[in-house]
Amino acid sequence: MINILVHGLGQNEKSWNEIKSQLNNNGINIETPNLFSIVKNYQVNYENMYRAFADYCNNFNEKINLVGLSLGGILTIDYVEEFPEKVNSIILIGTPYEIPKTLFTIQNIIYKFMPKRIFEKIGCPKNDMIRLLKSMSKLSIPNKAQNIKCNTLIICGEKEKDNINMKSAKQLNVV
Repeated sequence: MINILVHGLGQNEKSWNEIKSQLNNNGINIETPNLFSIVKNYQVNYENMYRAFADYCNNFNEKINLVGLSLGGILTIDYVEEFPEKVNSIILIGTPYEIPKTLFTIQNIIYKFMPKRIFEKIGCPKNDMIRLLKSMSKLSIPNKAQNIKCNTLIICGEKEKDNINMKSAKQLNVV
């Protein structure tokens, strides 16, 4: 079985290096795609990123387990809704239940003032990151989450900075 770990916004596949190493050492097959690399042939927006991600997952000839962190969790929800027969199980970590539109707007304003080199570290040009955030503001996760039928684990931290994610984790759990 293939296990795919999907990073979040502002990260890349290297975020999973330690976990991937530990699991590979125990004989567990792990894949960690770089979302910004798989979408590089298209204009970066959520729809194109999802299509590239779905194509990536569909290249495997067996059922997959998906672990999605934040943005990776949103992509995971979309994928399991469209291709339920391809997914064995999912783990959602810090995945929003509703897109925080106000937070994304503020984040985009801040991004406009940040130096390009910050974005280059994760492999996503600054303008692409801004466009991606704008395109995500229209997503509707609750309508998709209710269609998940595979084994699902929802994980969220307990620290103060995780409060917004804890509310989402509880909402996802009820669905």
